[in-house]
Amino acid sequence: MSIAAPTRSRVRLLTAAATVALAALSLTACNNGDRVRDEGASQQPSKSAPAGGDSGKDTSAGSTTGDNTGTGTDTGTGTGTGSGNGTGSGATTKPKPQPASTGKNNPTAATSRVTCNGSTVKVTAQSVSRPVNHMLLTVTNTGSKRCDLYGYPALRFGEAQSVPPVIDDSQPQAVVSLSPGQSAYAGVALSGGDDGGGANGRTEKTLEVFFQGRNTNDGGPGAKAALPAKGVYVDDSLKVTYWQQSMSDALTW
Repeated sequence: MSIAAPTRSRVRLLTAAATVALAALSLTACNNGDRVRDEGASQQPSKSAPAGGDSGKDTSAGSTTGDNTGTGTDTGTGTGTGSGNGTGSGATTKPKPQPASTGKNNPTAATSRVTCNGSTVKVTAQSVSRPVNHMLLTVTNTGSKRCDLYGYPALRFGEAQSVPPVIDDSQPQAVVSLSPGQSAYAGVALSGGDDGGGANGRTEKTLEVFFQGRNTNDGGPGAKAALPAKGVYVDDSLKVTYWQQSMSDALTW
């Protein structure tokens, strides 16, 4: 009996120790569960309902729809559909301004007009039947520029020291002007009357024609005009007309 008592005391002591240990383990397990639950709550994203009662999922879908259906970039900007630069701007269709006409390209321009003289014209002399004792001078512009015939021709038959006077009534209203290739005329009354009864009658076989300038009697070099081989008869009644635009006007006097 003395031996059995200590054994029961030891059993009770061991049982009490085991009970304490189990209680400690149980308390530890409870604390760990609370910690796990707390950590899970901190990692879960909070969800708040948007204004109007829509859920978060619905809000996301609405945002996606708005981006896909109606931005200016997706539907067509002015640049993509037909800007001025792409389809035909004014810069590509506007005609270039043309340069002003110059004397080189326009023979009628004021800067290209010159005085008609022996360097720009050809002169011919032709006898006519009517009026009697008359001759027709024809001047043709052989140059590349328009030329102006001022006044009347200064004629020198043979070795004459003076030129015939002009018929005042034959003066035209404007200066005769010739484009390249055009001709003008002057009439020459060689002798007086049908019978040629003027003083100092003679036959001349050469003729030079000189030209007047705009403000001077010297218009530049003269030109020679061929006469018939037998020559022409002239006397002191010799006269000339102003330069005329037409042959008929030149032979009126």
